[in-house]
Amino acid sequence: MKALFLGSFPNELPPPTLPEVAFAGRSNVGKSSAINAIVGQNGLCRTSGTPGRTQAINLFQLDDRWIAADLPGYGYAKVSHGDRARWKQMVADYFGHRPTLRLVVTFVDARIPPQEIDTVLIQSLREYNLPMAIFATKIDGVTRNKRAAAVAALGKAHGIPADRILPFSAHEAIGIEDARRLLHVVTR
Repeated sequence: MKALFLGSFPNELPPPTLPEVAFAGRSNVGKSSAINAIVGQNGLCRTSGTPGRTQAINLFQLDDRWIAADLPGYGYAKVSHGDRARWKQMVADYFGHRPTLRLVVTFVDARIPPQEIDTVLIQSLREYNLPMAIFATKIDGVTRNKRAAAVAALGKAHGIPADRILPFSAHEAIGIEDARRLLHVVTR
């Protein structure tokens, strides 16, 4: 994919023009690595061992036909309450005011038990009536014989059929082609 960084927007976003896909997830869930793997450009989104680095909405234009919105990670404990509230409002405003938003890809960590904070985001997306896809990241960190059970547990906790959760690993290239097909369909 041809990708162009449009900018980092901590406040007002540019007017929506093309179909958009938003990428959301807890800090340190592998969101930046997943976006890089999906678009096939390692350095597009900065990855870091330090959670909470994405502090604005980063927009990328892909193939001159759709926009990827990298949203700030949530749930990082070392962020001030003021920053956390500002990020929450920024994301809520984005969800409520982007008529070109076609899909919200929500990343959840397959290696750990379902997190309430992820359930809160998923419920918010339902309340906004936004289409969503759930990607179970870092699936390579789960032994092969336990992957189906891990995905089923995530589905049960979040009220989503397990067959609608995409097992994903940027490191082992699991789910990348399925993700690309999905994004191609929703951004047409």
